[in-house]
Amino acid sequence: MHPTYLALGDSYTIGESVPLHESFPYQLVQQLRAKHPGFMAPEIVAKTGWTTNELATHLIHTLLQKQYDFVTLLIGVNNQYRNLSITEFDQEFTFLLLKALQYNGHQNSRVFVLSIPDWAHTPFAQNKAQETGLILAEISAQIDAFNEVIKKRCEDMEIEFVYITDLTRNCAPEMIAHDGLHYSANMHQIWASLLLEKFVLQF
Repeated sequence: MHPTYLALGDSYTIGESVPLHESFPYQLVQQLRAKHPGFMAPEIVAKTGWTTNELATHLIHTLLQKQYDFVTLLIGVNNQYRNLSITEFDQEFTFLLLKALQYNGHQNSRVFVLSIPDWAHTPFAQNKAQETGLILAEISAQIDAFNEVIKKRCEDMEIEFVYITDLTRNCAPEMIAHDGLHYSANMHQIWASLLLEKFVLQF
């Protein structure tokens, strides 16, 4: 059997502003193949701008494989960006966790959820703050609140929560993509390496 992997999310999962093969799901599989040559290419269900509701709606209307060995989920930044309800986020995120478990046959130890990166520390946000008076500390506080919901739901369902937010708050310029908002292949490599440690424990 060749291991399979489903990556669910938004722009951070598809690797907006970097080539697809440099996104963390592809870099993860490339690293995994060093020990597991038959590991299948990741199936990615993600789109720039998606909220939890938009990802959930897409999944409801999309036919995927019956089962995957591993699933990752990284979603929520667009809920914060659009000032959407955190209560509704909680409900929709819970639905997505249940879908993730459904996709991998309820193998809790093989579902991994990444925390939401903090875009307040990007050049894009800093420029916007100068132009519009956007308060960057408020963005960070809101992202912390969304991440607390994610962490709590993961604990409830015994799913591993992989915290990457601090990496995006203290990152060097080479970690930022050319658009000034998303992350470079270097950052995706770090995320992939964190996940690699957790994936290999499941073999």
